[in-house]
Amino acid sequence: MSLSIEQDARYAGKDRWTWSVWVEGNPSQLDDIDRVVYILHPTFHNPVREVEDRNSKFRLDTSSWGTFTIRAKAIHRDGSETSLRHDLKLVYPDGTPTFA
Repeated sequence: MSLSIEQDARYAGKDRWTWSVWVEGNPSQLDDIDRVVYILHPTFHNPVREVEDRNSKFRLDTSSWGTFTIRAKAIHRDGSETSLRHDLKLVYPDGTPTFA
């Protein structure tokens, strides 16, 4: 299994969503990660966010109004890096997708 970014999102109302992203992989792959650096859209306050919590699978919780591509770097304990990307998907309660 290769590393990937997964997501969860909940419509909060008024064209805003709360959402989370985290890294999926087998336990030994996740144990090999020291931290994950997420690169969000440049319009975010603090668009570069670092997560070190292995127990949460390096989960990042935040909110936004539109979709964009999340980029991330899994920084391994040996100093190597794995680049990841994920297209954030946000959907209204009636099933209509949102676009940036």
